[in-house]
Amino acid sequence: MDMQYQLKAGSYYLYDMREAPSVVTGERRFKLKTDTVAIAFDLHTGEVHQHGSPTRIQSWAANTRRRLRAAGAQDVANDIVVVSGPLPVDELNKCLWISGYVRRMFKRLATLPHGKLQAPREPFRKAA
Repeated sequence: MDMQYQLKAGSYYLYDMREAPSVVTGERRFKLKTDTVAIAFDLHTGEVHQHGSPTRIQSWAANTRRRLRAAGAQDVANDIVVVSGPLPVDELNKCLWISGYVRRMFKRLATLPHGKLQAPREPFRKAA
């Protein structure tokens, strides 16, 4: 649970929770800020290889697949899958924290809600 994504003002922020918050602001420094998130993983094992901005992750996956195919590991190259988009933050964090979870999320991808839509909040009610 060291790395954690949070959604703030429509952007995904990645934090390393091992770092102490700033004494002045009380906030941690973010490692990444991106509008959408991508996860590269192994389809059979569910191991997360990389996560972050879609451009970087797609590039990593393409280069890794190319090197694996050149080395004769066609099946291993074909098992690298990239999922990207506005993913729900709780699902995204579970992928980082729970081994193999990304494989389960991938199977449910079509039914997941848009990641940037927040659940409606209860209206403020003044106590009587």
